Amino acid sequence: MSDAALPTLVERTRSLSAAAPVIGAHFLGRTAVFVLAEESVLLVTGDGEERKVNIHAGGILCSEGDGERVLTGGDDGKLVAINAQGEARVAATDPKRRWIDHVAAGPDGAIAWSAGKSAYVQTAKRELKSLELTSSAGGLAFAPRGFRVAASHYNGATLWFPNAVGAPPETLEWKGSHLGVAFSPDARFLITAMQEPTLHAWRLADRKDMQMSGYSAKVRSLAFTADGKWLATSGSEQLILWPFQYKDGPMGKKPRLLSPMQAQAARIAPHPKHPIVATAYDNGLVLLVRIEDGAEIVARAPDSAPVTALSWNSDGTLIAYGTEEAGAAIVTV
Repeated sequence: MSDAALPTLVERTRSLSAAAPVIGAHFLGRTAVFVLAEESVLLVTGDGEERKVNIHAGGILCSEGDGERVLTGGDDGKLVAINAQGEARVAATDPKRRWIDHVAAGPDGAIAWSAGKSAYVQTAKRELKSLELTSSAGGLAFAPRGFRVAASHYNGATLWFPNAVGAPPETLEWKGSHLGVAFSPDARFLITAMQEPTLHAWRLADRKDMQMSGYSAKVRSLAFTADGKWLATSGSEQLILWPFQYKDGPMGKKPRLLSPMQAQAARIAPHPKHPIVATAYDNGLVLLVRIEDGAEIVARAPDSAPVTALSWNSDGTLIAYGTEEAGAAIVTV
């Protein structure tokens, strides 16, 4: 479908200059937090006040928000937490000053992060746990139930209960390099994005696994819809949705394909309450796509500046996005 005739929210956009490429976008209440590629974050309050805060001495490699704070990892070996007031604290420092390249927010304020082959968890009581992986971590995720962490890496993924003293971690094996990782909301499946243009999934009850293929590029963005029925992914010239509402999840099922464009889907962000997915393409286009009937609304017109960060606020009334070319914006839906 051509985006020229689609309804649009572009006129409800507040554009900002981030002054650096944006690698992450998050909301803390109505405050948008844009994580920049070098040193700083840009905070924009609901009243429009802008504030840039320096939090790292060098490049910022990863970020994640949990609604209360934004966590960032840098090539200075520091893990930093910043709140909506712009108050930043160093949550951890790698003893060898290695890059903090992945971070995940867990229950009750717990944090997981990785540096090289080492994975760490800081519990709600600030207790530090560590695990040595077989290779550098490709991604980290907390399980939706229980205190459990998944780390993807070369040749599979490792499942770890940090508080279970003496319990060995479990390994899920599949040859190749496994990058991003996610649990299904019902905790029945673990999914990894691979270096190749494919996903891999394991059903945790019996370790049965499956390939989820058909992509034209590496899957760099994946997330479940609010109801847990669909896994939305980038990696093709359309939004790809895998069905998880069945007993066997997507096993033996084909994905649903929506919003085909002549550009790669680069970032996706499901609405926090409704079956709608914000989809950003590498030509700069951002669409809101309704799963039920494929209806589309333009949130950003294409301008050849790739969108590198995309998120909703918790109410689903605001969208924040950032670009590779130092652009940032907040859209009122």
